[in-house]
Amino acid sequence: MNVIDKVSFLDTFQYFDKHIVLEIIDIFINEYPQRILNLKTAIEKKDFNALKFDAHSMKGVISNFMAAKPQQFAKELEYKGLEKDDSNLDEIFSNLQIASEELLEDLKELRSLFEE
Repeated sequence: MNVIDKVSFLDTFQYFDKHIVLEIIDIFINEYPQRILNLKTAIEKKDFNALKFDAHSMKGVISNFMAAKPQQFAKELEYKGLEKDDSNLDEIFSNLQIASEELLEDLKELRSLFEE
């Protein structure tokens, strides 16, 4: 586990049906490529409204998984969109992408706990 606070995650989802937890994980995994593409496109086009919206959405989804690092990068992008500030967008996006890919790996690992 690199990114997810596993104790908090398991504490939060302990009362959920395993099928629901698997579904939440799978939705994130399946939607991730489109979400990251939307952010990249918004940054390239300097579409600050889309950036704000897509980063806010990504932040919300990531918060389900107790993953502070990628959540913080999504929050920074959301703020940049809100402020229409294009400074360091590529760097923040890159950091979000790296942290989100670590999150994906953690989720795949956690997923196996709920498959049993």
